[in-house]
Amino acid sequence: MKILITGGAGFIGSHLTRLMVNKYPGYTIHNLDKLTYAGNLANLSDIENNTNYKFIKGDIVDAEFISELFIREQYNAVIHLAAESHVDRSITNPLEFVMTNVIGTVNLLNAAKTLYKNNSSSFIKFYHVSTDEVYGALGESGMFTEETSYDPHSPYSASKASSDHFVRAYHDTYGLPVVISNCSNNYGPNHFPEKLIPLCLNNIINNKPLPIYGKGENIRDWLFVVDHARAIDIIFHEAKLGNTYNIGGHNEWTNIDVIRLLCRILDKKLNRPEGTNEKLITFVTDRAGHDLRYAIDAGKLKKDLGWVPSVTFEQGLELTVDWYLDNQNWLNNVTSGNYAKYYEKQYLNSN
Repeated sequence: MKILITGGAGFIGSHLTRLMVNKYPGYTIHNLDKLTYAGNLANLSDIENNTNYKFIKGDIVDAEFISELFIREQYNAVIHLAAESHVDRSITNPLEFVMTNVIGTVNLLNAAKTLYKNNSSSFIKFYHVSTDEVYGALGESGMFTEETSYDPHSPYSASKASSDHFVRAYHDTYGLPVVISNCSNNYGPNHFPEKLIPLCLNNIINNKPLPIYGKGENIRDWLFVVDHARAIDIIFHEAKLGNTYNIGGHNEWTNIDVIRLLCRILDKKLNRPEGTNEKLITFVTDRAGHDLRYAIDAGKLKKDLGWVPSVTFEQGLELTVDWYLDNQNWLNNVTSGNYAKYYEKQYLNSN
């Protein structure tokens, strides 16, 4: 089977790509990534020479490129993760999110539809990876289920909601074999340090302020990225076509409690007196459209396919901290931007 993974050099995508390449040596895995600021081939340096892996640089917004790629490679399946995903950036530049998350997804759907129309027995699945933010916000109680109505509140979540609707429309209109999953907040190794946990982790290492929106009372359900990759693998192979699955970590934490726990872990890891890192916490003006609470009910995934998280949040966060402390060269290269120049040069020299 030849599988295209879009966004495979990103945070979640790199963990999934590594899992698929190592677990299924009989598969051919193509990683299509534009290599924006969040795409980093250093995330996959351990598998870059595997015979069943190939990197392709390209933009899903380029319809002609996508069409030609699908015709040439004749993929059997697509796992689509490529997306702009940072809410703050979507508030500043919403059109960029429309182009990548909506137009890019439709370009992939059109190319997949052509393959499926020409050989329905060969093209087996279009798997679209989405977010819980499409559901909007929750009050103090309740959880998002697969039946929750969409109610996006930011340009990012609106663009992902639109892409979800297009995937379902192609299933209903053209019979395209699809599955969708909506995940909660991911954390773990290789996370680009603009998101809450890696940003604060990096700032703690460097004794810089820890900016927390509002009073830090926003609640998120945290999902260890390795567990997310496991869930995608199971859903891809075992889910019935047309289904949607929510993937959550069963870990509801307020932002301020997450950062306090991170501070305590790093007090010990960095041999600092207890309470040292908490003094770096700085509350800043809340961002526009900041949803108060997300919580995922992943019961359907457990019931149908047997998936459950492998770690608690405390265990996963400590694993994450250990990885960043052991890979400070990666962190320094990312924060300086050197990784992009180095790997862009490597890519050009090899092609």
